[in-house]
Parts: sequence; C-alpha cells; structure tokens
Amino acid sequence: MTTTAPLDPPAGLRFSEVIREATFSDHEQAAMSGFMTALFQRELPIDAYTSMVAQHWFAYVELERAGDQLADHPVAGAFVGEELHRVPSLEADLEHLLGPAWRERIAPSPSTTRYCERMAEVCGQHPEAFVAHHYTRYMGDLSGGQMIGRIAREAYSLESGAGAAFYEFPGIEDLGAYKDDYRRRLDEAAWTDEERERLLAEVVVAYRLNTEVFDDLDRELREAGDR
Repeated sequence: MTTTAPLDPPAGLRFSEVIREATFSDHEQAAMSGFMTALFQRELPIDAYTSMVAQHWFAYVELERAGDQLADHPVAGAFVGEELHRVPSLEADLEHLLGPAWRERIAPSPSTTRYCERMAEVCGQHPEAFVAHHYTRYMGDLSGGQMIGRIAREAYSLESGAGAAFYEFPGIEDLGAYKDDYRRRLDEAAWTDEERERLLAEVVVAYRLNTEVFDDLDRELREAGDR
C-alpha cells in the first residue's frame, strides 16, 4: 500500500501538530461519508449501527493484541494503557445488541480484513507504526467519538453501558487533559527521523483504511435500502 505524507512540514510545528495537519483531509472525508451522515442525522437503522460496532470489534482485537505485545517497549509502551482498552466494551455492546451468540452473527467486511491485516503486518515490525494506528483509533474515540456515542444513545434509546459502552472511558477522569498528555508523549518520544516519517506515513494509511471500512458500511446501507 502506498501513501504520501508531508516530509517537510512547516517550521515550528510540534510533531503532534504535524500529524494533525497531515491527516486533516482524510479525517474530513471519513466524517462526511453517507453512513456517518445518516448517523449524525439520527436516520441510521440500528442494524447498520450494529454492523459498525462489529467492524470495530475486529479492528480493536488486532490493535490491542499488538498493544499487549508492545507494553514493555521503551517508546511504544508509553502509549499502552488499560484505561483505553475497548474490546471488553465492544463485546458488552455486541451482546446487548445481538444477544449471547453475537460471535456467530458477525464477520469482518473486506475492508476491515485489510485493515486488520495491515496492523498485523506493521505493528510488530515497527513500534512507531503501532503508535500510528493507536493514535488514529483512540484519539478519535476520545474526540469525535464522544459525539457519536451521545447520538447513538439518543437515537437508539441506549442506557449508559448498554450498546454504546465503547464510547465510555470510566478510567479517564478528564478526556481533554488525557488527550493533551497523549500529544505531549508524541512530541517528546525519542523518535528517530526515520521513525517519525514512518509514523506519519502510517497515520495516513490508518485514516484511509478506516475510511474504506466506512465505505463498505455505506455500501451495505445502500443495498439494504434497495431491498
């Protein structure tokens, strides 16, 4: 998979700011998908929402498996923390939405499969690539994900911890302060120039893979509407 990234960022930007600048357009593209538009407008069927939760589960199983393996890494380990783990919450959400046999009722989409394969390929070889995927997922969950969680609870009449627990972080008291500290860790980590470039390029890849997952969900949504 090829990608592009700004290897000559404007002078004076912190590394976390360089990452944000490099992915701004990709973030906007994902947020403007037909699937997300339907969710924001509270018009997304709960079956489609459930499909999104299922795709998240496959991605986070792979990401958190990599995190467990890198927990003691001198640089990447600083980003790994149980307070972020989403797999238990996703499993609780899926049980609420699909029942106790939820594992038998879900499957990864083609894009989710590619997403998971990419993480399995690069995270073990390059810890900075793991941080790129870690940043893309969790910082999104702590930011725009909070609005998605509120919308889901309202649209589907979900109580706290039931069906939208994925968006709740009871182990983090102040989400804003946590994100500021995360950015500080990105800025202060002992990256080599090569590792910075690889992390930056992989963040762009991660955003694009995530967008492709939503493209699949959007396609499923349109096909369901045609039936």
